[in-house]
Amino acid sequence: MEATKIRLGYCPTRRDVFDKNAAIEYGKKIKDYISKFEDVEIVDIDGINEENLLFQDCDIETVIKRFCENEIDALFFPHCNFGSENRISQVAKAFDVPVLLWGPRDEEPDQITGLRTRDTQCGLFATGKVLRRHNIEFTYLTNTVLESDYFKERFEKFLQVASVVKSMKDLRILQISTRPEAFCSVICNEGELLEKFNVHVYPVTLNDLVVEMDRIIAENGEDYQNTYNFIRTYISKNGNEDGVTKTAAMKVAMKNLAKQYRCRAVAIQCWNSLQDITHIMPCLANSLLSDEGIPVVCETDINGAITAVMMQAVTMNKKSQFFADLTIRHHEKENMEMLWHCGVFPYSMAKNKESAYAGEHWILPSKAFGTCMWQIENGDVTIARFDGDHGEYSMFVGEAKAVDGPTTGGSYTWIEVDNWAKWEHKLVYGPYIHHVSGIYDKAADVLVEACKYIKGVKADIVETQENEARDRWL
Repeated sequence: MEATKIRLGYCPTRRDVFDKNAAIEYGKKIKDYISKFEDVEIVDIDGINEENLLFQDCDIETVIKRFCENEIDALFFPHCNFGSENRISQVAKAFDVPVLLWGPRDEEPDQITGLRTRDTQCGLFATGKVLRRHNIEFTYLTNTVLESDYFKERFEKFLQVASVVKSMKDLRILQISTRPEAFCSVICNEGELLEKFNVHVYPVTLNDLVVEMDRIIAENGEDYQNTYNFIRTYISKNGNEDGVTKTAAMKVAMKNLAKQYRCRAVAIQCWNSLQDITHIMPCLANSLLSDEGIPVVCETDINGAITAVMMQAVTMNKKSQFFADLTIRHHEKENMEMLWHCGVFPYSMAKNKESAYAGEHWILPSKAFGTCMWQIENGDVTIARFDGDHGEYSMFVGEAKAVDGPTTGGSYTWIEVDNWAKWEHKLVYGPYIHHVSGIYDKAADVLVEACKYIKGVKADIVETQENEARDRWL
């Protein structure tokens, strides 16, 4: 899995009437500090003028050109003193990327002269107003000391926000066959996804998949051999040879087709035609490919695949997401719900890898090989669903704890939430369905903030969690 790096346009700013040297010093100090973050690549304005700060009109076009040439993913305008709100807004207006607004806390006034050198907070108030005038969305961090835990944690959150927004740029989804006949719930508007979000869907048939599987088995290449050996060693020591062979081939085939069409996620039909043709379940193949950073979702759920990409982006593409059905309520506990699927949950998340295995499906009539049997780890999780109808799109967001519960077949966890009834009503009233994507993190604040920057997507957080998520930015 290749981690995301955010190319950050670093544009420190000052205003003439305050101490120039103090502003220059802070511009360098802030850049040196954020350069240590592994998830960021800085595109600065050094050399555009002798101060390396934005403070005069004649530099605006040059700054914009440099950021354009370097294809920045986000902008950061640290106020090294009061700042130049009019020039900031002109630079920000030239880009459709997340914008970070912050300034380092001022020192106390000189106790002899009464002079102040920077007045950064005062300038931040002004910049916020001018950015609003230009209809520019921005993320604000409280005026704090640079080396504070607050700045470190919120700056990392902003990079996560930028990663989610970036994940929606030129997004391509590989669609393997049509949706199962009964799954009207996963119907999506492909044309609208292209028009509104530039999301491209690349359809291939089950025959295309099988042809690629046959080629991979015949070629017996390294990726196929490694996958086969991994399954044999860790997941299916006693599995039937035909099932393991085809599962390894299917995983590599989906990977190859995704690369061929430059797709970042896969939505596969998964049953029942696939079993008639291949005689296996795709669950284990889906699980292994998801663990490599290409999320695979079930029942040809295109909007689910979009959700999975966004959720993986929250982790800067360092960790997998898990794609789940909201399945049943706990038989006794009011606020517990089972998240389950036939076996698509990544193997890396298995709570007990020693007992995790893949076998035959226990519900579908084919009883085909390839269903994964494991509970995933306990811990804080964020659950989300991107979806829409009637031309309007939103993203359901909620936080929960993955906990122990009754055992079941397939891959599963139980989640405990603050008020399941509110979750249930919000999900049923829609525009959502039973499919969601989850990550191990408390990331509602990141997803809600990211939706500000994705035009046409409204954040739809569980009401009981809304204030807490917003307050994490304070």
